[in-house]
Amino acid sequence: MLYFIIALYSILAFADGTREKFVTFGSAIKLINTDHNVRLHSHDINYGSGSGQQSVTGSHQHEDANSYWIVNPTFKMESRGTYVKCGDMIRLQHMNTKKNLHSHLFPSPLSGSQEVSAFGTDGEGDSGDHWVVICSDDYWKRDEPVMLKHVDTNVYLSVSGRQYGSPISGQMEVVGTSRMSSVHWKTGEGFYFHNSDNIIKDESSHSDHWHTEL
Repeated sequence: MLYFIIALYSILAFADGTREKFVTFGSAIKLINTDHNVRLHSHDINYGSGSGQQSVTGSHQHEDANSYWIVNPTFKMESRGTYVKCGDMIRLQHMNTKKNLHSHLFPSPLSGSQEVSAFGTDGEGDSGDHWVVICSDDYWKRDEPVMLKHVDTNVYLSVSGRQYGSPISGQMEVVGTSRMSSVHWKTGEGFYFHNSDNIIKDESSHSDHWHTEL
């Protein structure tokens, strides 16, 4: 699976033994909800109500490749490996289906909160794909909880606590909410770009590094 994912990026890369402390643009990460311990997940299954777009859920499975999301900038051209700042506006592109994490004014299927879906073609969508990283430091630190605020509707990415039945039995409903409940996420497994040109790194190499942590 590691070699498959690296091939998708079409880059020449190698594993770096130094653990990256920050989330970087271009990296593929899993996001874990800190209250429910589920990973942000999507798959080629559409909602049967609401928008009918590709569904987004929370999965308890650690190893599922459908839980990887690529951290992309929105309008700014950020270099691969640039640290994501607190307050940056980002897109999260589902790695396997190429759709972006999206929200809009449709009700979610289980709780009636705001629907969160995956939308767009090959990473191209609209402003409903834009999320702001809310954190307390200068940069998005790995393993420290952050919130993701939807730009168009001002809700936060959350997990409702409701569980789906067939065909995605046991997976949890992911929603947008204005309540500060189950809105914190931390990074989990991922493939992290290193860029030694970043000023807060202390490394001598000047090439991009592809750092795997599973």
